[in-house]
Amino acid sequence: MAEREDPNSPVIIETRGAVRIVTLNRPDAFNAADETLHRALAELWPALAADHGVRAVVVTGAGEAFSAGGDLGLLDRMTRDPQLRVEVMREAHDIVRGMTSVRVPIVSAVNGPAVGLGCSLASMSDLVVIEEQAYLADPHVLLGLVAADGGALMWPLLTSLLRAKEFVLLGDRIPAQEALRLGLANRVVPTGTALTTALELADRLAALPPQAVAESKALLNSGVRLAVDSLLSAGLDSETASFKEPAFQRNLATMLSRSGSA
Repeated sequence: MAEREDPNSPVIIETRGAVRIVTLNRPDAFNAADETLHRALAELWPALAADHGVRAVVVTGAGEAFSAGGDLGLLDRMTRDPQLRVEVMREAHDIVRGMTSVRVPIVSAVNGPAVGLGCSLASMSDLVVIEEQAYLADPHVLLGLVAADGGALMWPLLTSLLRAKEFVLLGDRIPAQEALRLGLANRVVPTGTALTTALELADRLAALPPQAVAESKALLNSGVRLAVDSLLSAGLDSETASFKEPAFQRNLATMLSRSGSA
């Protein structure tokens, strides 16, 4: 029997034997990360690292999206509040560090669009199951932000450098089948079945000898750790500076006006 946290939490952790199901829980906002959700993601990975009963983690989104990325209201507040900007970027650092260093394998069940932060979460996972109607996209540069913690960090390790440059710099959507072909996903599954397939994979991982899984994952992730150690801090500093750029501020204002959030 699964044990489930408060259904109103921005991130719900469900215990299913040795598997933890992590659900991003702002379905009305397509699981875009506001202050509360972003902070919860930063706090998630230390909590899972301290959970001695966990053997595998599944990450998914509530509703029709995996995650639409950063909440526009949060981005606007970060533009006007330097202290908030520092705090959110510190959390971004913690999310990347925590997710790429946690010992147990992570399976992403991409049940809908995975954009920006959502794309980052998928790319930092160990296995990715994506539904046929879903897509990946990293629109940092399109918006006017340095792509510090998502595609620019992970995609060169997962696919060719040329293709990584194309999708980071142009911000184009990567449909599910293309993600599979490029090596950015492991399975494409019918709509509504990503979580089921991800749980099947997580159950298989959880049944394996835990020390062998953890140490093998650590070896496989050695290049990821080197990239994080050498690139993350400087990249996040550059992304922080983007918030002061007129191009970003104009683009954000346009998006806010279109969304009715201005």
